[in-house]
Amino acid sequence: MIYKQKAIEVNTGILSAKEANRNFYVNVTLNRFARQGNYWIWGAEYQRKTTAYREWQIPLESYLGEVGYSVQLLSDAKKFITLNVGLTGVGGYEIVNKGDSLLLDGAKLLDENNFIYGTGGRLSLETYLSDRVVLMLQGRIRVLWGTDLEQFRPSTGIGFRFNF
Repeated sequence: MIYKQKAIEVNTGILSAKEANRNFYVNVTLNRFARQGNYWIWGAEYQRKTTAYREWQIPLESYLGEVGYSVQLLSDAKKFITLNVGLTGVGGYEIVNKGDSLLLDGAKLLDENNFIYGTGGRLSLETYLSDRVVLMLQGRIRVLWGTDLEQFRPSTGIGFRFNF
């Protein structure tokens, strides 16, 4: 956590415990450390979630960008284990049913593809595996506007940060 040091995070996780293999996210983030264990966040994320309709699964895909700041809440003396909280601004585009509004049985979806925006928060527990590799466990919440679907999107995940 050297001042002005940069790092790359790679995270993945689930959006819902129900059918976790169909409800996931993948995130790549660039971090730049500030003072006292705090850091800036610039990230790109892909989310995929499905919704049941009769015997079919309707996919919802989101492509998001985020910018934010994370503050260290707690740490041990050597900063081997830290607890951080972050706040981000989020924006992107969501695609419902691959852009097709007509379902297989002839029903029409009223939900549309949209630009979405909002805010996000995250709580992460971070521990160093080596001088440059960090294991992260995260809990996150996103509040999005402009969507026809879920406005509140909680998630949990695991990831690695590589400091360079």
